[in-house]
Amino acid sequence: MTARDHILCSHCSLPIGLRPMERRINGEACAFCCYGCCIAFQVKSGRHEEWEAAWLLIQLGVGGFLSMNIMMFSLLLYSDAFTGVDAGVLPWIHLLLWIFATPAVVILGGPYLREMWLNGIQGRVTSSTLIVLGVAAAYLYSAFAVFEGSTHVYFDTAVMVLMLFTVGRYLEAVGRARAARDLEPLLAAESESATVVDGAAEIRRPVREVTAGMLVRVRPGERIPVDGVVVEGESNTDEAVITGESRQVTKGAGSTVIAGSINIDGPLLIQSSGDGTATRWAQICRSVREALGRHSPTQRLADRVVGVSVPLVLALGGLTIVYWTQALPFDRALLIGLSVLVVACPCAAGLAAPMATSLGIGRLARHGCLVRDPGVLETLAHVRLLAFDKTGTLTAGKARLVGINRDGVGIDDVLARAAGLGRHSEHGLALAIAAAAAARGITPFATCDVRTVPGRGIRGSANGEPVAAGSMRLMNDLGWPLPSALIERSREASGHSLVYVGWGERVRAVLSLDDSPLPEAQSTIAALRERGLDVALLTGDLAPAAERIAAMVGIKAVQAGLSPEAKREALGRLRHGHDVVAMVGDGLNDGPVLAAADVGIAVGSATDLARETAAIVLPADGLWMLPWVVDVARAVRRTILTNLMWAFGYNLVALSFAALGLLQPILAAAVMAGSSILVVMNSLRLERLPDPVPSPIAQQQSGAEADSARHGAGTSVMAGPAIERS
Repeated sequence: MTARDHILCSHCSLPIGLRPMERRINGEACAFCCYGCCIAFQVKSGRHEEWEAAWLLIQLGVGGFLSMNIMMFSLLLYSDAFTGVDAGVLPWIHLLLWIFATPAVVILGGPYLREMWLNGIQGRVTSSTLIVLGVAAAYLYSAFAVFEGSTHVYFDTAVMVLMLFTVGRYLEAVGRARAARDLEPLLAAESESATVVDGAAEIRRPVREVTAGMLVRVRPGERIPVDGVVVEGESNTDEAVITGESRQVTKGAGSTVIAGSINIDGPLLIQSSGDGTATRWAQICRSVREALGRHSPTQRLADRVVGVSVPLVLALGGLTIVYWTQALPFDRALLIGLSVLVVACPCAAGLAAPMATSLGIGRLARHGCLVRDPGVLETLAHVRLLAFDKTGTLTAGKARLVGINRDGVGIDDVLARAAGLGRHSEHGLALAIAAAAAARGITPFATCDVRTVPGRGIRGSANGEPVAAGSMRLMNDLGWPLPSALIERSREASGHSLVYVGWGERVRAVLSLDDSPLPEAQSTIAALRERGLDVALLTGDLAPAAERIAAMVGIKAVQAGLSPEAKREALGRLRHGHDVVAMVGDGLNDGPVLAAADVGIAVGSATDLARETAAIVLPADGLWMLPWVVDVARAVRRTILTNLMWAFGYNLVALSFAALGLLQPILAAAVMAGSSILVVMNSLRLERLPDPVPSPIAQQQSGAEADSARHGAGTSVMAGPAIERS
């Protein structure tokens, strides 16, 4: 007996046998003993996309059996098999066709009738109206012909039109289910459960009820439901769904784990570091759901065009029947009018943008990139200039204190006050100052009434007197003078970031900090230029420091010393020459300019404000992915335009042929279904886009050049203050 003999069917609970059906449904691997159980399970337990595809397949099975019998008898009618002595059988054959056609029309046409009814209540006329009216005309005319004893009935036309449209819908549903299946791991955060350890008990609770400090048990094969730290156990994890990193990562006691990653081969006990709803996995889940629930601008335009075209097609169908009635029998004219209605059905236009956009958003989300609005991908494809912030975006954001110029005060006194303020800020320079104070064993002063001045610095009160740290502009605003000795000494630090520290209503010291570019910054800028994009640097830092970093990463257009408002105005000026611009940033002072840009892009380490105002959020250390994100956006836009050109172009050509009587209804339905299938297949090509791959060579070169530049500046890179001047 093999291990497989112990595995039971997910539907009927019987052994699966030697050749099981294996499917991934609702994000979980399932095994079935036969295809029937697989379909039944999808209908019973599948979510919307899975359920729809399975139910349409069942409809096709029943409709296919009935239509096969209808076509068999219809072929006999078309070949004049019932003539002469057999002519008396003809009315009974027509009646038999009616009996077969009625359930087929009800089963296959029911969804279209329901859709037409619901849209009609809202005052909308959609493509379902064209299908229902066309099929109803053929069916009712044929039913009336049976009563009249006519020799011409068209039950086969009514049924086959529905069959072909249902085949198209089934293939569309399969495409959507496939896309949803790929997104399922990302969208499972809201419904995930966690095994919470409470003393000796283990309780299964929804992940939204997990709070910071709780212990969570994760067994091998399970998805890690919370961000946290491993307390006990060792295992390999797969973090690809969040970070895009395909390699397994070993975790042991003290290691941090990411919600959404898979625990592969060992049990882990994890202490949650935050609420279950605040993980990046949950953020991606909410972002993707919201984005998929909205239409892009192109799709809204296409929907408006479809809304206008459907009434026009109805009118054209009526006029076509009237025109051809003058030259042909009414039944033949009716078929030509039916062809017009069927062939003009804009099903493909309705799929053109949503399918491509959903696949694009899913492609980005699987690599940890959040997209807040589907329209942003189309906008990003139009972008001709990307503006970058400096600190924390192009640089590591982990500046080091390399010099202190002071005027009659002690170093410890300066760092104690500056670090007291820095503890209340997320800015990279503030963190560097706090780290330098800690390295010297200096206890920061207790600081109260702290207020951040975006783009300038921070101020507060320590030991009963005002204290401030920031740019020269902040000191000017406060009216605090800068001693002449500090002016001369600060010039020697040209090319470094300068932080002025003052208290007692005057500037007491100038701190020089050095921040090196990210290893991937130069290769990222080069890759963007290869794609025909212009780049610029907008920063609040001093011009010498900004120009030094810009030269190292390959940016020529630099605007420095900008406040948040000035950054927004500078971006507006750049928009005049480039039409559509994007801004990449991470800091508190980047919030206004990210919101003002056509596309705001925040890096994963960004502040909360930057993340909330950005339309796209890259993962932590994900700047190198930016060129790939641009490629995906361009591919999505190209796919949407191709889909729409095909859908509308095809409709115009096919409509002309139908109105001229050159298309039979069945052929019209076949090419219409084929149009939708081509749109789906063209959209699914987005799944074959290459994954983002960083350039190791470019990274090494960038790092080597950064080291060279630092040594050339004659600046020590030791931790803590390396240059002390009195």
